[in-house]
Amino acid sequence: MTNTQIILKSKPDGNPSAENFEIASTDIPSPQDGEILCKALYLSLDPYMRGQISGRHISGTVHPGDLMRGETVSEVIESKSDVFKVGDLVMHHGGWQEFSITNSDDATLVDQRLKPYSLALGVMGMPGLTAYAGVHYLGELKPSDVVLVSAASGAVGSMVGQYALNIGCRVIGIAGSDEKCGWLRDVAGFHGTINYKNENLAEAIKRECPEGVDFYFDNVGGDMLDTVMWQLAIGARVVLCGLMAQYNTDVIPPGPNPASIIKARATVRGLVVYDFHDKKQEFLDFTIPLLDEEKIKYREDVSEGLDQAPHAFERLMKGQNFGKTIIKIS
Repeated sequence: MTNTQIILKSKPDGNPSAENFEIASTDIPSPQDGEILCKALYLSLDPYMRGQISGRHISGTVHPGDLMRGETVSEVIESKSDVFKVGDLVMHHGGWQEFSITNSDDATLVDQRLKPYSLALGVMGMPGLTAYAGVHYLGELKPSDVVLVSAASGAVGSMVGQYALNIGCRVIGIAGSDEKCGWLRDVAGFHGTINYKNENLAEAIKRECPEGVDFYFDNVGGDMLDTVMWQLAIGARVVLCGLMAQYNTDVIPPGPNPASIIKARATVRGLVVYDFHDKKQEFLDFTIPLLDEEKIKYREDVSEGLDQAPHAFERLMKGQNFGKTIIKIS
């Protein structure tokens, strides 16, 4: 048996394509004392990976020739650790490969309350924790707030909106297709939606948020962020989380005019999920009952086979995915 890996072949110029990656085979590694050998079951694909390729992400850079990084749900198939045993399901950053080695400190058990286990990479994983931290620790939401979320049909955005709905807010989602907007309204329960690809964004925000936006959760940056900032209500809060508008370009777009922030007396905060890892159990205990009661809706965009990861990543970075992008590794 060999270990199949996906390697970055070349840095993309603009949108990544499957041709920027290549498949490699290596020997399956052997664990040393304190380590475990894991076989990946699910791999998470996330927009921040494009930032790693560009060399502009807080978690470091992926260079041509390097294994692509990523979080996995994996089964322990060999253990030299006192913490994990064979058969345990764990989460760790195993990367785009079938087999990986990790030590006990860098892996956590998958919560057995989760079904399917892929949820541990999506709405019940890092994206869900990101949304939880943004709403419950940074957003200072009140039931009377009007909440606007960009990239609202994704794992982070959809959870932000649903947490806000649970508080009692009026929630508006921005997405890039009528299908995504329909799901947000009809399934996730958003009060209104904006398809930014076929509507004038500024006019649509005025229609959906006539008194202004009290809380904006931004996953995009760029022109969309600037447009929203001019329509903030007095005392608004803004959480900056993602940078979809600049992941595929080496040209950094200008930021919002400070006048828009001053005009609204707004508070703007940056969100890095790593700052809230100590809240993970709190997040799970809060959210799993909502999931069990079907008060949390989710979508997964699942591709079968590790070899499909480059194609799925290409679709993700073009906005062609619908829901959390997952690779199921058979």
